[in-house]
Amino acid sequence: MIAQVETKTYTAEEYLELEINSEERHEFINGEIILMAGGTPDHSEITTNLVFALKLALKGQPYRTFSSDQRLWVPQLNNYTYPDVIVVAKPIELQSGRNDTITNPVLIAEVLSKSTKAYDRDEKFAAYRSIPSFQEYLLIDQYRLQVQQYSKTDGNKWIFSEYSCAGDRVSLTSISVEFSVGDLYENIEFDVMPNPA
Repeated sequence: MIAQVETKTYTAEEYLELEINSEERHEFINGEIILMAGGTPDHSEITTNLVFALKLALKGQPYRTFSSDQRLWVPQLNNYTYPDVIVVAKPIELQSGRNDTITNPVLIAEVLSKSTKAYDRDEKFAAYRSIPSFQEYLLIDQYRLQVQQYSKTDGNKWIFSEYSCAGDRVSLTSISVEFSVGDLYENIEFDVMPNPA
């Protein structure tokens, strides 16, 4: 017989108290505190490339762009996450009583890793969809050229688009921004298996 290990359940207040005093970042999902794994250099580079493209395109517009150090609260589920990239409309809306947790994302992007890609596509996307301001989701593969875009339309319908060539242009619908897939993957060298002789 296999012994079951009980997972301690925390309140949101306990999580926030621990998180403020922690040197590492954790997500809070369904009462569980989950340590966030460190990213690869390619993950970091892709995130930086996207943030750079967004900040450049949105200069002078009423938006702010954040990377993975900014905590997001999902009110309906009382979850806390750190998306790789978030764009919010000004003024920023903060969780009541807090000055470090935003609640009004317009666009969220996640750079996929092998350990989190299924979670990012399913449960995390479902959680994000419960946020009224959330309108667009980008999933960016760090191991090959692939960008998946989900754009909200009227009546809570979502349109799916996919890009897999460096010359493809991604046109965002939630904000007036367009960039090439090649720019997103600048400096990324994918492992290529040699053809057998």
